[in-house]
Amino acid sequence: MANARSTRRTDYDEDDVRVRPSRRGSRPRTRIRPKHDDAETGRVLTIDRGRYTCLVEEDTRREHEVTAMKTRELGRKGVVVGDRVAIVGDMSGDKGALARIVRVEDRRSVLRRTADDDDPFERIIVANADQLAIVTALADPEPRPRLIDRCLVAAYDAGMEPLLVLTKADLRGPESLLELYGALGVPYVVTRGGDADDDWDLDPIRAHLAGRTTVFVGHSGVGKTTLVNALVPDRQRATGHVNVVTGRGRHTTTSALTLRLPRFGNERGSGWAVDTPGVRSFGLNHVDLGRIIHAFPDLEPGTADCPRACSHDEPDCALDTWVEAGHADPARLTSLRRLLASREQAEDD
Repeated sequence: MANARSTRRTDYDEDDVRVRPSRRGSRPRTRIRPKHDDAETGRVLTIDRGRYTCLVEEDTRREHEVTAMKTRELGRKGVVVGDRVAIVGDMSGDKGALARIVRVEDRRSVLRRTADDDDPFERIIVANADQLAIVTALADPEPRPRLIDRCLVAAYDAGMEPLLVLTKADLRGPESLLELYGALGVPYVVTRGGDADDDWDLDPIRAHLAGRTTVFVGHSGVGKTTLVNALVPDRQRATGHVNVVTGRGRHTTTSALTLRLPRFGNERGSGWAVDTPGVRSFGLNHVDLGRIIHAFPDLEPGTADCPRACSHDEPDCALDTWVEAGHADPARLTSLRRLLASREQAEDD
């Protein structure tokens, strides 16, 4: 029996011993991150389920799109449409190829909104834009001045220039709406278009867009995406119509998309258009209302004698004396106070 057991016994030596590796790995962690000096620069055009479509310029005449993902080393830093980013990895742009975004460059401007005025979480709509085109139908659906005011506040807060684009002038004239914004000096374009791509008179609009990055915002059904389709005919997006029962439009654009505009005449550059989903509210919880005064250079000097933390709409506000002394148009102060109050007042249903 002893001999039988000994024949079944296996003798082990050090070569038979396997050591389970540590779960943490043997390589020490370091805070030093690669510099990615070979990274190429791209512009984020759109975002879809964690994949970023970026335009990479090879030189002044050639460019191509690549799909990329955000690397872990960026941490919680978000990547938004309009960002200038550094990209490494597979830059071929072939189907199935995936590059990596390793760095987000400093932003020149950031257009934000919150879901409502009580929402503490701001959402970045687009980065590095120059101009905010507020698209509003004069009828079908009815214009919402409160929403326009809120968009103006967001534009001023972001350091962007506003542009009013009034559509469907064949249904109603623009005079009464423009009267509200005359004192603000906001540039505007009036067009008869809104329901079909071939209805637009595009030359006046193009003159405002050339050489700039313009974000188009507006509530659903005003013709915003139809206008962008007309401006960039080779990149069509779905459009919708106004519900005859509710008077509201149907959301057809679900994500922001940046498109290069065709060159217009001899203007500098061709410009970019950013089409955004239709909005039914524009929360301003993120806005520091004290910055809005910077968009009123004729009124801002008059705030020097205002009491501390003045809301510019209270009995002791020095702006009343400033206007009474003839330093600014009273209509300008009325417009400023209307914009400042827009965050405290509910938007039109």
